[in-house]
Order: sequence, then structure tokens, then C-alpha cells
Amino acid sequence: MHPFPDPARRARLARRHGLHPGHRLADAVSVTAAMTVLHATEAPTVHLAVAARSEGVTIADVDAELYRRRTLVKQLAMRRTLFVFPRDLLPAAWGSASARVAAAEGRRLAADIEKAGAAADGSAWLEEAAAAVLERLAGGEELDAATLRGEVPALATRIVFGSGKWSQEAPVAPRLLTVLGARGLLVRGSNGGHWRLSKPRWTPMASWLGEEPAPLPEAAGYAELVRRWLWTFGPGTEADLVWWLGATKAAVRRALADVAAVGVRLDSGETGWVLPGDEEPDVPVEPWGALLPTLDPTTMGWKQRDFYLDPDDVPFLFDSVGNAGTTAWWDGRVVGCWVQDADGTVRVVYRRDPGSDARAALAHEAARLTDWMGGEVVTNVFASPQVRGERLR
Repeated sequence: MHPFPDPARRARLARRHGLHPGHRLADAVSVTAAMTVLHATEAPTVHLAVAARSEGVTIADVDAELYRRRTLVKQLAMRRTLFVFPRDLLPAAWGSASARVAAAEGRRLAADIEKAGAAADGSAWLEEAAAAVLERLAGGEELDAATLRGEVPALATRIVFGSGKWSQEAPVAPRLLTVLGARGLLVRGSNGGHWRLSKPRWTPMASWLGEEPAPLPEAAGYAELVRRWLWTFGPGTEADLVWWLGATKAAVRRALADVAAVGVRLDSGETGWVLPGDEEPDVPVEPWGALLPTLDPTTMGWKQRDFYLDPDDVPFLFDSVGNAGTTAWWDGRVVGCWVQDADGTVRVVYRRDPGSDARAALAHEAARLTDWMGGEVVTNVFASPQVRGERLR
């Protein structure tokens, strides 16, 4: 196998992820395609991930692709995570990763309905409630969850979830809408809030897209997701793919075979996988700096992260369940995080001193990001311990 050393992996991500200043991308669609998908669990991540990889693309430009041109579409998929997909990749997810999430979420909701005594047959209740929601939205209208609860009686059903001290009474609406979104039947359409907040209006996917593409068969869907992941993140290990896809080893191995993936030897001694013809290591690039948002797709692209992240830094830069906070990168490695002061100024917080060149480059990136946000301050649900510590200062 070709050796593919860690510096070459870092050089590849600098180019392909659009993070090196000499390799930035033209628009939000190009950024999303380069990254396969963008994380969208936190609304501002989408815009900030685009800003880090482009020049001259505004918040309004990103919103136009999401809500007017609809070239980028929000879809629940891998690991029950909300992503922004390029429009053409949706059928692959619907037939594979999203279908897996929809089935699991549907089973859980049906079981909770029965456990709460809301219906004797939870699966039948779920399908009847789903049909009622789809009928209400059949004309292509966009409605938020609160409005739907008021107009579709099943959505107002409240049941107790969980048990013991973790139990709580809540409406079933969010969970039912999640199932329908994962099935690709509904989509989070126009945002009723600011770009920093997620207040989706739900509408039928077919109405939103103006067409009704058919889901790919499961194996073909996984193969297409893996093919794009390998271009963006390869070389990566089987463990990386199993984690990223939220799939089984069997599904990943079949997909690797279907795309004729080629093994390369990583510095860790493990086998990394790349697309055919993509085995040659990348040549170095000039040192570069970047400031990436919470849950950025680069930071979250691999499960095994030692080639770009010091394991000692993980407890400071990730929360307790593995969600990455903001990160500051120098020449392909994470060296700290970034925060905003009350006036919106972006400030880099280092884990250790990366040297004067790094500090100068990251100061430039901080000023660039400060200007881009124009004084607006982003607050994160998934804040790392280091970010939370800085907020308390």
C-alpha cells in the first residue's frame, strides 16, 4: 500500500476543504459540495462554515441558496444529525442514512406512545398522525410546529417520555416531525427567525423542491455517501466511516467495495481508504490559519483525530458527548478555540503558544470573521469547556 503520512493528510484537507487562503471556494454551494454536507444542528454553523472557506460570500448569499434557490437543503441523516445537503445528494441519504434514522425514531416514538397509554398500537397511531400532518400541508403551505399543533389534533398529544428523574411530559409534535423529516416527506423550509436561530416552517419536500426525486436503493445510497466522503475526508479508516455514517461495519464494507476504494498506509499503522486514483499523498502547502465554528464539518469529519488534534486538548475543545466547539487551526492542526467579546470582536484562545507566525495569521482571520459578522454575536448550545470558561471571565 502507498504510505500516506499525516502531513499529507493535513495538506489535502487544506486544499479540498477550502481552508487554505489560496484554495478558498466561490460560493455556498461549492463549499457544501466540497465538504459533502455541512452540519446544521446549530443554525449559525452553516453560515460560519461557508465564511471560513470563501471570500465575499455574505449571510444573505447563504440564505438565498437555502431558502430561495433551494440548491442547499436541510435533511436529518447520519447519526440523527441535521445537515445541509447539496440538492443532488438527497436521494442517496433518503435511501440509506436517513431511512435508518427514520426507522429507529419511528420505533421509539411508537413504543413511547404505547407505554404512555396514548394508543394501543403505537405504529398505527404514528402512521395516522403522519397522514394527518401530510394532508394538512398537502397544498405546499409552510407552517411552524406550534401552528401545526393547533391544527392537527394528534400533534397536541402529550405523553411522558423517559423514566425516573429523567422523565418529562412533552408534546409528540417535535418527534413526529423529526420522523417525517428523516423520511424525506417534510423539510425544514423557510426560517422564521434570524440566521443565528432555527425556527423552521415545515412543508412537503416535494413542494419545496418542485419535484419528487426517488430515494436510491439502500446499498447505492450508502455507496454514494461513501464516495463523496472519501473525496472530502479520505484517507480515512473504516472506524471513521462507521462513526460518520452512523451505519454498521457491514454497510460500510459493502460501500467501500462498491466504490472500489483503495487502501493506503497511515502513520498510525492503520489502513486508510481513498477513491481509486487518489492514492498519491498531497504535497505540502504554505502554513495557513483558520477559525472554524462549533460542529464544523472538518473538525467532525473523522472519529480518529490524532493527525490534527492533540488528544490532551479534547477535554477542553469538545463537550462531554463529543461535540466540537469552535476551533482555531494552524497549518492543519487545532491549536485552540475562538470566542466573541460583548461587542462582537472575535478573539483567539490558545491551548499553547503556536509561535508568532501563527498568532499573526490567526489574528488576521479573527479580524476577517469579526468584519464578516458585523457586530452580531453567536451563542452556542454546544459550547466546549474552554469556550465556556472564557465566557465566565
